[in-house]
Amino acid sequence: MSNDRVRPSPLRGLWSFTVGGLFLAGLLLVLDPATELRECPQYIAGGNGDFSAFRDPSWDFYLPGLTFVWIMAVAAEQGLGFARGSRADTIARATAAISLSIVVSCCGIAPLLFTCRT
Repeated sequence: MSNDRVRPSPLRGLWSFTVGGLFLAGLLLVLDPATELRECPQYIAGGNGDFSAFRDPSWDFYLPGLTFVWIMAVAAEQGLGFARGSRADTIARATAAISLSIVVSCCGIAPLLFTCRT
């Protein structure tokens, strides 16, 4: 008898969460947004108004869109067959993945969009 069962991956059901989260983190490193008011263009120039925290203001539109796509991909992955294990395991993974992706989006990415809006 062989005990060579295929063991499920520990990242089963968390691939889009992991890959998408790393992609968004890398994108934020590359974009280098203003993270405090002193880094904003209106603070440096002495003006006021709605400025973007990014060098290219179009990222104020693209970043929330990418974040929404990431959350939807995480949610969709939870319904796929390979992501399922026992009932409790599936519910725990799905709840954790979807909740964490929403929390990261709301608490980590959304504040960057409002940093320079004074």
